[in-house]
Amino acid sequence: MEDPNEPLIDETHGHGSQSLINLLLTGRAVSNVWDNDKDVSGLKLQGINKQPLVGFLTLLEHLRYCEVGWFLKCPQYPIWVLGSETHLTVLFSRERKLCTPETPEAAAKRVFKSFDPEGNNFISSILLGDVLKALDLFSDPEYVDLMKRKLDSEELGIILLSSFMDEFYPSEESVTPEAFILYHYNGLKRSCPGEKVVVYRDGRATLVDFEVKMYSENSPILTCLQTKWPGLEVEWCGDGVPSLN
Repeated sequence: MEDPNEPLIDETHGHGSQSLINLLLTGRAVSNVWDNDKDVSGLKLQGINKQPLVGFLTLLEHLRYCEVGWFLKCPQYPIWVLGSETHLTVLFSRERKLCTPETPEAAAKRVFKSFDPEGNNFISSILLGDVLKALDLFSDPEYVDLMKRKLDSEELGIILLSSFMDEFYPSEESVTPEAFILYHYNGLKRSCPGEKVVVYRDGRATLVDFEVKMYSENSPILTCLQTKWPGLEVEWCGDGVPSLN
């Protein structure tokens, strides 16, 4: 743990901390959900260092309180713990193609973002050589200078993630199926249809080809899922939509 004095369970309200959630999911009681460790103004902040068996998505990412990294969004099995402001539920699917080993493109984005601790989606052009070395790409000084001039043609001193990916990983192809079935479990009776018995809810998910994330007050669960699949739409069976609370 980063702070050994941090309680895993809140003494007042009994809520589990993010460190407790990460401990259960990954075996490490770290307080952050991004990939790997970050150095922020000389302070080392620990994150998730490997692909876990079960993942984690949270509505708080939409609210900009955090950014969940690739490791938690892409676990080894298509099972995710979903977090709201006050409660945890479970989402899963039988579609194993939703989970794949880390692709070179995903690894490149993760490494690039490790040099971008503030999440700006750009790095200082001075760091380009370090990023190329970390990815085992050609990093001869003359080549790095050439790439700096190409990727930072306006001499702003920055290199955008999108420009970097277009240059070095132009052929990224999605292997995620366009349609699949999702199942949601909320262990609170009062949050299930009829409020009398706990039931699983299933829905048909469809990925559409756009990345505009919309917030719907009637479907916080969809907003949560769109932090992983921006173009996701889900048609749930039965009345209403599942509750995250």
